[in-house]
Amino acid sequence: MKKTIHTELAPAAIGPYSQGSAFKELVFTSGQLPLDPKTMAFVEGGIKEQASQSLANLKAVLEESGASLCSVLKTTCFLSDMENFAEFNEVYTEVFGTEAAPARSCVEAARLPKDALVEVEAIAFIK
Repeated sequence: MKKTIHTELAPAAIGPYSQGSAFKELVFTSGQLPLDPKTMAFVEGGIKEQASQSLANLKAVLEESGASLCSVLKTTCFLSDMENFAEFNEVYTEVFGTEAAPARSCVEAARLPKDALVEVEAIAFIK
Protein backbone atom coordinates (compact mmCIF):
# COMPACT_ATOMS: atom_id res chain seq x y z
CA MET A 1 0.00 0.00 0.00
CA LYS A 2 1.24 3.49 -0.86
CA LYS A 3 2.09 5.80 2.04
CA THR A 4 2.08 9.58 1.70
CA ILE A 5 5.01 11.35 3.33
CA HIS A 6 4.56 14.69 5.10
CA THR A 7 6.80 16.59 7.51
CA GLU A 8 6.68 20.11 8.91
CA LEU A 9 10.49 20.18 8.57
CA ALA A 10 10.22 20.60 4.79
CA PRO A 11 8.14 23.07 2.78
CA ALA A 12 4.49 22.23 2.32
CA ALA A 13 3.47 21.26 -1.19
CA ILE A 14 2.56 24.28 -3.33
CA GLY A 15 0.32 22.27 -5.61
CA PRO A 16 -1.65 19.03 -5.85
CA TYR A 17 1.17 16.69 -4.78
CA SER A 18 2.78 15.30 -1.65
CA GLN A 19 6.30 15.80 -0.36
CA GLY A 20 6.90 12.14 -1.04
CA SER A 21 5.40 8.69 -1.47
CA ALA A 22 6.59 5.36 -0.15
CA PHE A 23 5.79 1.91 -1.46
CA LYS A 24 7.20 -1.14 0.28
CA GLU A 25 10.88 -0.26 0.84
CA LEU A 26 11.10 2.56 -1.74
CA VAL A 27 10.61 6.28 -1.26
CA PHE A 28 10.05 8.75 -4.09
CA THR A 29 10.35 12.41 -3.14
CA SER A 30 8.86 15.35 -4.94
CA GLY A 31 11.30 17.98 -6.11
CA GLN A 32 12.53 20.01 -3.17
CA LEU A 33 12.85 23.72 -3.72
CA PRO A 34 15.10 25.99 -1.64
CA LEU A 35 12.21 27.23 0.50
CA ASP A 36 12.54 27.75 4.22
CA PRO A 37 9.79 25.50 5.64
CA LYS A 38 8.85 28.06 8.30
CA THR A 39 8.50 31.10 6.05
CA MET A 40 7.92 29.41 2.66
CA ALA A 41 10.34 31.98 1.22
CA PHE A 42 13.59 31.30 -0.62
CA VAL A 43 16.73 31.37 1.47
CA GLU A 44 18.93 34.40 0.93
CA GLY A 45 21.93 34.02 -1.33
CA GLY A 46 22.78 32.32 -4.57
CA ILE A 47 23.09 28.79 -5.89
CA LYS A 48 25.13 27.44 -2.96
CA GLU A 49 22.62 28.61 -0.37
CA GLN A 50 19.68 27.42 -2.45
CA ALA A 51 21.30 24.03 -3.09
CA SER A 52 21.99 23.61 0.62
CA GLN A 53 18.37 24.38 1.52
CA SER A 54 16.96 22.09 -1.19
CA LEU A 55 19.13 19.25 0.10
CA ALA A 56 18.15 19.98 3.72
CA ASN A 57 14.49 19.78 2.69
CA LEU A 58 15.19 16.53 0.84
CA LYS A 59 16.84 15.12 3.98
CA ALA A 60 13.79 16.02 6.10
CA VAL A 61 11.38 14.27 3.73
CA LEU A 62 13.60 11.19 3.52
CA GLU A 63 13.97 10.96 7.29
CA GLU A 64 10.20 11.30 7.79
CA SER A 65 9.77 8.25 5.55
CA GLY A 66 12.33 6.14 7.41
CA ALA A 67 15.00 6.59 4.73
CA SER A 68 18.07 8.82 4.85
CA LEU A 69 20.58 10.56 2.61
CA CYS A 70 22.72 7.41 2.91
CA SER A 71 19.94 5.30 1.39
CA VAL A 72 19.43 7.46 -1.69
CA LEU A 73 19.73 5.42 -4.87
CA LYS A 74 19.16 8.17 -7.46
CA THR A 75 18.71 11.92 -7.56
CA THR A 76 17.45 14.16 -10.29
CA CYS A 77 18.74 17.71 -10.04
CA PHE A 78 17.29 20.60 -11.98
CA LEU A 79 19.30 23.79 -12.39
CA SER A 80 17.96 27.00 -13.86
CA ASP A 81 21.39 27.64 -15.40
CA MET A 82 24.17 25.13 -16.08
CA GLU A 83 26.64 27.93 -15.34
CA ASN A 84 25.84 27.04 -11.69
CA PHE A 85 26.87 23.39 -12.16
CA ALA A 86 30.30 23.62 -10.47
CA GLU A 87 29.02 25.52 -7.43
CA PHE A 88 26.04 23.17 -7.14
CA ASN A 89 28.42 20.20 -7.21
CA GLU A 90 30.45 21.66 -4.33
CA VAL A 91 27.37 21.64 -2.08
CA TYR A 92 26.11 18.30 -3.42
CA THR A 93 29.50 16.69 -2.71
CA GLU A 94 29.42 17.99 0.89
CA VAL A 95 26.12 16.13 1.36
CA PHE A 96 26.66 12.93 -0.65
CA GLY A 97 30.44 12.65 -0.95
CA THR A 98 32.00 10.99 -3.98
CA GLU A 99 32.76 7.38 -3.03
CA ALA A 100 29.18 6.15 -2.45
CA ALA A 101 27.30 8.96 -4.17
CA PRO A 102 23.94 7.96 -5.65
CA ALA A 103 23.26 7.75 -9.36
CA ARG A 104 22.29 11.20 -10.64
CA SER A 105 20.88 13.15 -13.53
CA CYS A 106 21.45 16.89 -13.59
CA VAL A 107 19.71 18.98 -16.21
CA GLU A 108 19.07 22.61 -16.99
CA ALA A 109 15.40 23.50 -16.84
CA ALA A 110 13.97 26.41 -18.79
CA ARG A 111 12.25 27.59 -15.62
CA LEU A 112 11.71 26.18 -12.14
CA PRO A 113 8.77 26.85 -9.81
CA LYS A 114 8.91 30.30 -8.22
CA ASP A 115 12.03 30.95 -10.36
CA ALA A 116 14.22 28.83 -8.09
CA LEU A 117 17.84 28.26 -9.05
CA VAL A 118 17.67 24.56 -8.11
CA GLU A 119 15.27 21.71 -7.36
CA VAL A 120 16.26 18.20 -6.24
CA GLU A 121 14.25 14.96 -6.07
CA ALA A 122 15.32 11.48 -5.00
CA ILE A 123 14.53 7.79 -4.93
CA ALA A 124 15.69 6.00 -1.78
CA PHE A 125 15.11 2.84 0.18
CA ILE A 126 13.80 2.57 3.72
CA LYS A 127 16.34 0.96 6.00
